[in-house]
Order: sequence, then structure tokens, then C-alpha cells
Amino acid sequence: MNEYLRIPFGDAVAVVVDWVTTHLGGFFSVIRAIVTFFYEWVEYFLSAPPFWAVVIVIAALAFVAKGWKFGLGTAAGLLFIGTLGQWENAMSTLALVLVAGAVAIVLSIPLGVLAAKSSLASQIIRPVLDFMQTTPAFVYLIPALLLFRIGVVPGIVATVVFAMAPGVRLTELGIRGVDKEVVEAGHAFGSSPWRILRQIQLPLAKPSIMAGVNQVIMLSLSMVVIAGMVGAGGLGGDIVASLNRIDIALGAEAGISVVVLAIILDRMTAALGADRRARRRPLRSGTGRDDAPAPAPSTQEARTADAEQPVPVGAS
Repeated sequence: MNEYLRIPFGDAVAVVVDWVTTHLGGFFSVIRAIVTFFYEWVEYFLSAPPFWAVVIVIAALAFVAKGWKFGLGTAAGLLFIGTLGQWENAMSTLALVLVAGAVAIVLSIPLGVLAAKSSLASQIIRPVLDFMQTTPAFVYLIPALLLFRIGVVPGIVATVVFAMAPGVRLTELGIRGVDKEVVEAGHAFGSSPWRILRQIQLPLAKPSIMAGVNQVIMLSLSMVVIAGMVGAGGLGGDIVASLNRIDIALGAEAGISVVVLAIILDRMTAALGADRRARRRPLRSGTGRDDAPAPAPSTQEARTADAEQPVPVGAS
């Protein structure tokens, strides 16, 4: 194509990034300090205690979330990571995922609520989410490196940008899917919009919101290798090192450790999104045959079931 028709889009983006780096460097230094502070504290609480203590705590959380089988499997998986010599790297990766996931969730749920409440906001947010999801992560790693320098912070920032889209989308979907008649009943009883959101829409949309949280955590974990390329360390750093050295053993150990962490986090966040009574049913029965939590019936289904109940003869 004729060079005169070429649009200097890349040059324009480079000029913008240079301006931001020059004039807003102090602002991004503050963000770097805050993110580093939270990451180092989470990593300290995961790495400082004895190995067995962390295993017991995480296995106990898994037991509360989904029962004794999941708790036992979680303990076995973590012990397996420890026997591979990847414990410290796994805890660094877990700290990165928890910090990035928490930031992404804190940002995505209010944006999802805003998108559900306002069609204009939804029309603005959706293209931005499409851009964030489809742009290769390496592309926005470049400005992240310029703004935050090499280390764990650009990896966390890139992870947040990449992972928050499903949290926004599923929060909006969940709130929009709440039965309008239930919301109108709240208005009829004089409830404020904030109370309707807090006591009606968010509880009924919880399964969809927690599915978004689950996806945010999974996408955060999928970014550990890219974060390792910019100096974040952890399991991603070992995988990058194994690529550079063609070290199959190191790559296999770090890779299987990522898989174990992914299974634990996926099952745990999925269980937290399930109905609490359904989670406790296997514990009470003790049979373990019905481990899958039954989905909570929707309000419409509950009303339909009530309408189909036979009316006793003589009852008014």
C-alpha cells in the first residue's frame, strides 16, 4: 500500500505514553508503591509461616467451602507442590493472583452494576471490555513496563486489565436477569434504589457474580507466565527460565504446580458461588453421593411451584 496512506497510529500511541510517563510519573510511582505494599504483605503471610501451617489453613478453607473430600484433595495437592520444591514459587504466584484478582473484582463488580443500571454506561463499557480482552497481553505490557518498571507491579497491572472483563459482564448479566416483578415489588414497598440493589438484586444475582469472580481468578492465574516475563518471579518465572534453558524438568514441575493451584482456586470459588444449603447437604447426610450443589430455584420457578400446589378441599 502507498506509504502516504499509512496512518501513524503507533507513533501517536507512543507520543501519548511518553507524555504520560513524563508528566504523571509521580502518580504511577504511588500506585507502584501501593501495589507492592499489598503484594509483599500477602506474600509474607503465605511464605513466612511453616509449610504445614499454610497447608492446614488452606485445606480448612477448602473443607468449609466444599466438604472433607475437597479439603483432603487440597491438602494433597499442596503437599505435592511442596515435594516438587516449588512451594515458595507457588506462594509468590498465589500472592500475585490474590492481589490482582482482588483489584480486578473491586473494579469489575461496581462497573457491572453501573452497566446494568444504565444502558448508556453499558454501551460505553462493552467496547472497552472487548478491547481489553482481545488485545494481546504483550501489547499493554510495554506501557506497563515504562510506567511501573520491571518487577511484579507491571505483571499485576497487566493481569488486572486482562482479567476484569468477565467480572463486569457477568455482574451486569446477573443483575439484568433478576425478575423485574421482584424489583417492582421492592419499589411498591417504598424501598430505596440502594436497598433494592443490596437486598434484592445482588443476592439474586449472586450465582452469576460469583461465576464472574471465578473467571477473574482463573484468568489471573493464566497470566502468571506473562507476569514472569517482566520479572514477577514465582512459577511463571520458572516457566520462562525453563523456556530459555530448554529445561523440561523445571518446566514440568512449575507447570504442574500451576495446574494444581488452578484446580484448587477454581473449585473453591465455584463452591463459594453455590447455594449454602446445597453445600451443607452432603455434610449432613454423610453419604457423599450428592456432592454437586443443587442450583437455587429462581423466584419465577418458586412462584410457579407454589401455584401448582394442590389446594386442600375446604380451604378458602
